[in-house]
Amino acid sequence: MLQGLFNINLHNKMLKKSLRVLAVLLLLASACKEKENYKKTITKDNVKWKLAQDYYLEHITTATNLVDSLALLKIEDSAAKPLFFKLRAAFKKAEPYAGVLNSAVTHRANGPALPIYNDDSGRVVAPIGLQKLEETLFTEGATQKDYLRELYYQKGFLTNLKVNIKEKKLNPKRFFIGTHQQLMRITSLALVGFDTPATGKSIAETAISLESLHTVYKLSIQPLITQEDNNLDLKFTKNIKNAIAFINKDSGFNTFDRYTFIREYLNPITRNWVKIRQISGLWDGKTNAFPYNFDAPTFFEEDSFNVNYFLDVNDRNPSKEKIALGEKLFFDEKLSETGTMSCATCHLPGKGYTDGLALSKDNKNNLQQRNTPTLLNSIYQKAFFWDGRANTIENQISAVFKNDKEFNTDVHRFSGNILKDTAYITQFKKVFGTIPKSNKETVRAISVYVSTLNGFNSKFDKDMRGETNSFTTEEKNGFNLFMGKALCATCHFIPLTNGTVPPYFNETEKEVIGVPKNSKNKEIDTDRGFYWVFKESIHDKMFKTPTIRNIDSTGPYMHNGIYNTLEEVINFYNLGGGAGLGFNLEHQTLPFDELNLTEKEQKELVAFMHTLTDTAVSIN
Repeated sequence: MLQGLFNINLHNKMLKKSLRVLAVLLLLASACKEKENYKKTITKDNVKWKLAQDYYLEHITTATNLVDSLALLKIEDSAAKPLFFKLRAAFKKAEPYAGVLNSAVTHRANGPALPIYNDDSGRVVAPIGLQKLEETLFTEGATQKDYLRELYYQKGFLTNLKVNIKEKKLNPKRFFIGTHQQLMRITSLALVGFDTPATGKSIAETAISLESLHTVYKLSIQPLITQEDNNLDLKFTKNIKNAIAFINKDSGFNTFDRYTFIREYLNPITRNWVKIRQISGLWDGKTNAFPYNFDAPTFFEEDSFNVNYFLDVNDRNPSKEKIALGEKLFFDEKLSETGTMSCATCHLPGKGYTDGLALSKDNKNNLQQRNTPTLLNSIYQKAFFWDGRANTIENQISAVFKNDKEFNTDVHRFSGNILKDTAYITQFKKVFGTIPKSNKETVRAISVYVSTLNGFNSKFDKDMRGETNSFTTEEKNGFNLFMGKALCATCHFIPLTNGTVPPYFNETEKEVIGVPKNSKNKEIDTDRGFYWVFKESIHDKMFKTPTIRNIDSTGPYMHNGIYNTLEEVINFYNLGGGAGLGFNLEHQTLPFDELNLTEKEQKELVAFMHTLTDTAVSIN
């Protein structure tokens, strides 16, 4: 009997133990199922945007506090410079979101160390921002008063940005625009030293920007991407890691291999990021309020930039009929009063939409004051004419109509002569619904046609986006010089190579470089450029920074056409521009004295520039 009771108790104990094991297994199974169900419920509606927003807020707060810490130090204090680099690092981590919320303040906080003319007040504002603060700390001649003044304004900028970051909620559109702009900043500004002209540290800062991008990705959308395409997540993480490792191997300003970095490391990251945005389904990237095609996998594609952003709102997404009308008008000499001049008189397709002359000719075949600039890729500007006086392409074309040395017609009076070609009647009615009573519609049609004269299909573009691998060692060295030691890309921003400033592309730079009167380089040119608009001394001899795409097909060079070869142009810059030639230029804006390029380096630069010749548009 006792044995029987023992067996019953043993059986009960075993049963209880089995039940406990079963309960544990059921609990584990339930937890796994719950975890699996959680994964399946990660959607665009429950992404934790606040974590990423808090990250941006944390670092703009750190930057603001570091300004206060710097203000407690003397300018010569040994602790100031390390604190400054910490300030820059904190700012770069907050920059993507700050730049979306307030682009103007963000740009001033880290803009070039140059005086700014305020059109509204008529005042010239002394340079301020991180670049000016860097110049103050790392070059001689600044005072404690200068130092404290710059910190005062920097505190104001950062406080403004901090309020914005704290109060305006991060959402998908802001997130993806901000990160896209930051990738453009890396490509066009950081890698050329634009951000840190005195120390050349912005290449090392690129690692900070990339690591920050990965951090906000992990804080926000990584679970969603992992769920949708785990392999994409792994590739993106690996590419970020590899890019940072490449930077850490050699971030020296003159030695860093920008060609390899962009092509083999940065472009894969941008491709990943575009794919991440698309797969997330959080924002479709469709907008005309920004200059990018957010679906282009790199910044070197044929369609990387959004032409609609640069066009008048009434002419966006132009019809084939409007473009065809504009093209017909472009070549029609009846638009001019004399019936002898068309747009193509000076902008010949076979000469890269220039005329191949040092100085253009007027309607009486007399020489004008300036060289004819190319129209290729001209839509990607916010300033037109050599002096940059027109802020839209429509204003530029209208000025040609009104110029008594060119078309010499009234923009407000339609040129009825062109209707002798009756095909125009049909075309105008189809495009505008009526026969115009002024030339405004003519100007609009021509501007739309000009906006199609674009090309990003050069040897350079194909190589950078990986379609070919044809760059010679000389061409690679030339590109690295262009982006580095020669400082060309601090004004001719990659990839457009013009002066329209990334990442917002809402202004085109004008520079004072001191171009001589002729190729003998003995006397400065008398053309005062943009000066005549406001009569301010800082604008004296200031001219727009043009594109250098197709440059080997669009000479002679400079606003007055004095140089026939690229070698002469590079020699001018190598000597230090006008100041280097001995001209008195108080406001010269070149970021250097002499470049000290060797003869070999100058040849390499020329070799690179030849790779910018496009095959997608007529230049022969």
